[in-house]
Amino acid sequence: MRNKPQTDGSPAVKNSTKLFFSGVLVLTISNLIIKAIGLLFKIPMNHIVGDTGMGYYSHAYTLYTCFFMIATNGLPVALAMMLSESRSKGQIRQAKRIFRIALLLFVVVGFVGMCIMMIGAQAYSEHVLKADATVYCILATAPTLFFISISSAFRGYFQGYQQMLPTAISQLIEALCKLFLGILLATYALRQGYEIHIVAAYAAVGLTIGAALGMIFLSFYKLLFKEARYNAEFVDQSGESDYIESARTILKRIAVIAIPITVSSSVMSITNLFDAVLVERILQAIGMTEEAATTVYGNYTSLAVPMFNMPPYLIYPISYSIIPILTMARGSGDQARANRIMESALRVAVLIGLPCALGMSAMSKPILSLFYVQESVEMAWSLLSLLAPSTFFVCMLSVTNAILQANGHERKPLYSMLAGAAVKIVSNYFLLYAVGMHGTPISTFLCYLTATAMNLYFVAKHVGVTPKIGRVFVKPLAASVLCAASAVGAYALLIGPLSMSGRLPTLLSIVVAVGVYVILIFLLRAITPDDIRLLPKGNKILSILKRVRLVRE
Repeated sequence: MRNKPQTDGSPAVKNSTKLFFSGVLVLTISNLIIKAIGLLFKIPMNHIVGDTGMGYYSHAYTLYTCFFMIATNGLPVALAMMLSESRSKGQIRQAKRIFRIALLLFVVVGFVGMCIMMIGAQAYSEHVLKADATVYCILATAPTLFFISISSAFRGYFQGYQQMLPTAISQLIEALCKLFLGILLATYALRQGYEIHIVAAYAAVGLTIGAALGMIFLSFYKLLFKEARYNAEFVDQSGESDYIESARTILKRIAVIAIPITVSSSVMSITNLFDAVLVERILQAIGMTEEAATTVYGNYTSLAVPMFNMPPYLIYPISYSIIPILTMARGSGDQARANRIMESALRVAVLIGLPCALGMSAMSKPILSLFYVQESVEMAWSLLSLLAPSTFFVCMLSVTNAILQANGHERKPLYSMLAGAAVKIVSNYFLLYAVGMHGTPISTFLCYLTATAMNLYFVAKHVGVTPKIGRVFVKPLAASVLCAASAVGAYALLIGPLSMSGRLPTLLSIVVAVGVYVILIFLLRAITPDDIRLLPKGNKILSILKRVRLVRE
């Protein structure tokens, strides 16, 4: 396999392994920026519309996410896997045909989904949610589904080529429009004297505009993309094949891969939709007014849930990037390489997820106080403490889903997610009556615990990858517990004997906790060179660590 530029006029070869690591780096950085933008959006929005307005916005966004998952989540993965497989066999014409057919499918699915969302907005708001004013936010959000569907086709295409930069840029465009246009439009609506639910709908328009601009960017990037440079690696090995399948066969293959992934990915979105309805109805049943129930739900979804969702965004790039490279490894018979990547991905998920989960749970109130008004923090911090441990299982679920999907077991995550969803809905119903809103994060924990346990079982049984309990779980758990304890201890010391105030004690406590954790994982040898290589700039980091003798090959 050649890695140097060609001098005979043929396209320069792009090595797939290098593309994998660069893809992880690009998506990690972009995800961190996007999550930061998301926080920057919610902080001023919390001031502009309050918890009640964020409740209306969150209800619409939850419904949109459900439709988005159903319409697009499995299709990009199927497209990426089919493109990777065709390219690895030198079937370049087949890869191009797969994309053209998939793009048309995405357009149809996105348009139909948008129409259903708009037509059903009134009935859903009035009769299902029992929060009539949500309809305006839903109508403002619905066109986003059409634009995002088309964008997803391009993202699946670029994922199949292990090109993550266009995806990252388009997501950044969407996030920036959501931030700046959303806040600008909400501020305008507020100054016009509109009611809070209308102000929230204006903010939702920023999301739709961002999705349209992101789609336009991806369309232009595709026109300029020189795919021959990325296909040369495979054409050079086996020659370009003239193999072409019929449109019907391609659609059938897309369906076989996409439907199980779509259903398994959509299960949690549909479950969250049930959650929203359960919360509204049961909180009203136990004595809250409609506005009070919407306020509590808005507080939970705009403060606790975004924090809970942050750590997995460090894992998603790895999960997203390993699917095409594992598919290629299977196609070429290089199982040893695939096993190394899978085992390291699992360890990295644990090493990142565990300390974040325990630290966030222990420091929930100081962390939320960094960003939000104290009145909202007082309502949300205990919810985040209960919700935070679930973030570890979301990290594990992301990686195990990707492993199962890339190894041809697309249906297994579906069984796990269905079991987790059933546990969540049943437990949340009883817990909401028993402990009020605190039942929702507890049921979330039970849900992801169930799904992760089943996924690990499937990975061990059907893929043959069984994590070593000591290195993968026990050592990181010990380091994470001490990490969380050091954060709490440092914070108590800083605000107590040292009499510090404001945000500085929280920030210093986090720095101390990170330092303690990094030292411990190296002392306990909980991390391997292969794990470090999966991280952004992993080879450079590994080189430095070898020089200071913190790791050995």
